Amino acid sequence: MTASAPTILATSAGYVPHPRLRFAFGPMMRLATELAAEDGWHDPSGPPRICNVSTASGDDARFQRDMEEAAREARYELHHLSLFSTPNVSDVPAYLRSFDVIWVNGGSVVNLLAVWRAHGLDRVMRQLWGEGVVLAGVSAGSICWHTGGVTDSFGPDLAPVTDGLGLLPWANGVHCDTEEARMPLLRRLVAEGTLRETLCTDDSTGLLYRSQQLAEAVSEKEGARVRRLHREPSTGVLIEEDLPVRLLDGALPAGPS
Repeated sequence: MTASAPTILATSAGYVPHPRLRFAFGPMMRLATELAAEDGWHDPSGPPRICNVSTASGDDARFQRDMEEAAREARYELHHLSLFSTPNVSDVPAYLRSFDVIWVNGGSVVNLLAVWRAHGLDRVMRQLWGEGVVLAGVSAGSICWHTGGVTDSFGPDLAPVTDGLGLLPWANGVHCDTEEARMPLLRRLVAEGTLRETLCTDDSTGLLYRSQQLAEAVSEKEGARVRRLHREPSTGVLIEEDLPVRLLDGALPAGPS
């Protein structure tokens, strides 16, 4: 099943606490599956099919198992695309095309981009996006769709990354409320022109794009913010503004998650 328009859900979200599992899937993941079902031709008796792409963490097997457990609890059908040490399927484009949602997990966005380009997955993702497969993800799996952002891929000190896939014409900041060094660096990089206009998500929030337009900002927790950084063209002054955020059904109350 495909979305009615090229769709990306780029987030700092997707996972919520669970009493027995490492995490459960939250309202953000449910939104991703609902976006894929929009056209209405999918048999609703079958579970949503999600492909987890964990290149950014080196296809960590433990995290893949955690994803499987969360999917079992949510009654989703989840499988993996692994690229380490070799791809786990012979025809990667056909495999990915069989899913409703491609969910890209966090880790090193620099490594993700390098490995994807080595395997031609950058071109495959662009093609699937145009065909209506919902592309989604968290952290590195959010930045990758944009032109760039900031990353800890090189070590504990954050650094700019400016060679994202560029499906979306903005840069992206993630974890902007819980990692205190991110917003100051993003502000500086936008002010000096290293990054173009940048959309910044707090934990629990996401950005829903239709084609190359921001449709809305959404959140699975009350009180979380989404901000836009840009330079005023005539003066070069940095402007920071909050964007309206729609609270998803089942959202958590404000406060620690």
